Amino acid sequence: MEMALVMEWLSFAARWFHVIAGIAWIGSSFYFIALDLGLRKAPDLPEGAYGEEWQVHGGGFYHIQKYMVAPTKLPEHLTWFKWESYWAWMSGFILLALVYYAGAELLLVDPEVLDISPAAGIAISIGSLIFGWIAYDFICKSPLGRNNTTLMLLLYVLLVIMAWGYTQVFTPRAAFLHLGAFTATIMSANVFLTIIPSQRIVVADLKAGRTPEAKHGILAKQRSTHNNYLTLPVVFLMLSNHYPQAFATEFNWVIASLIFLMGVTIRHYFNSVHGRKGTPIWTWGATVMIFIIIMWLSAFSPLFESEAEDSTELTLRQQRFAAAYNFDEVRNVVQKRCAMCHASMTTWEGIIKAPKGVKLETDRQIAAHARDIYIQAGHTRAMPPANVSLMEDHERRLIVEWYESVAETGLASLLR
Repeated sequence: MEMALVMEWLSFAARWFHVIAGIAWIGSSFYFIALDLGLRKAPDLPEGAYGEEWQVHGGGFYHIQKYMVAPTKLPEHLTWFKWESYWAWMSGFILLALVYYAGAELLLVDPEVLDISPAAGIAISIGSLIFGWIAYDFICKSPLGRNNTTLMLLLYVLLVIMAWGYTQVFTPRAAFLHLGAFTATIMSANVFLTIIPSQRIVVADLKAGRTPEAKHGILAKQRSTHNNYLTLPVVFLMLSNHYPQAFATEFNWVIASLIFLMGVTIRHYFNSVHGRKGTPIWTWGATVMIFIIIMWLSAFSPLFESEAEDSTELTLRQQRFAAAYNFDEVRNVVQKRCAMCHASMTTWEGIIKAPKGVKLETDRQIAAHARDIYIQAGHTRAMPPANVSLMEDHERRLIVEWYESVAETGLASLLR
């Protein structure tokens, strides 16, 4: 099987795994935040119990009690919620490697943004994720972190700086994805390095007959609250790579920064309702206003036009595709069947910007996206959608022959 297809299936598997793990993590996180906020005091609570909640689901009733430190006697069976977080992060990193590291020349680095090698881009990517946790944890543990309002403002400043910084290093699409990965790394590290260790200390103290300190539960709750407010922006950023109007505009870093504010307003509404503190409808008005501002910012000029892209030299791999014996025919097919949508100025009604920011107007653009063209329009019939431009079977075969001949030649040269 052609290696491009193998990579595509590996990416699909990793993405599916990532979505499954993400649903499990977000679901449990949102549930426990809602449960915690909805706890009620009752006169007949057991000693040490903080509150209780009665719930109905699946044809039965649940009676839940929370202990801020721990019950006097620890039950033999204790369910830990941790692997949802761990696997969400690990599957996400695998997906990052399969898509952005393996395709670094096209998707991660762009000489028009910063002229660095793919290896340097990958190193910066990994380093930034590590830096994110160190900076976040340092701020939380510093004297400034003792005040929750000050702490949240400092963390927001950190995210804004990273939003701007990523757009100065990576392609716009990769910048948004990395801001999501940066935030998700902080969230998962909260679970792995703070929340679970704090709970383990409490369990160990109980088993040893010691009275656990309440500070461990307070610390774990603080980090869980941070995760709660960061979840929705991460989901938005992970989905953004399908929408160039979000990532491929002049003020993309400002858009990314505003997304975090929308996450706060939406979660504030639900947290207030779950905590029985009223129904702050105003948060939806604020969310809509922020989204309108984002839409307005996206209307500004795109970051890079095709003329600027053509000023960059083709990589060796791209040169092979552009120099193939049947490239002229392939170019004609792509420009005839694909370029009405994948262009700087789209001509198809309803398509405002090139899908995923992919433009196929020039030799360089076609050569750079050879793998995508092969998979989407050659090996499968995914593109054009519903075959609206009437691409014929012999044109699809031409694309397949073009890609596979170059890919096989490149592989053979590596094996010599």
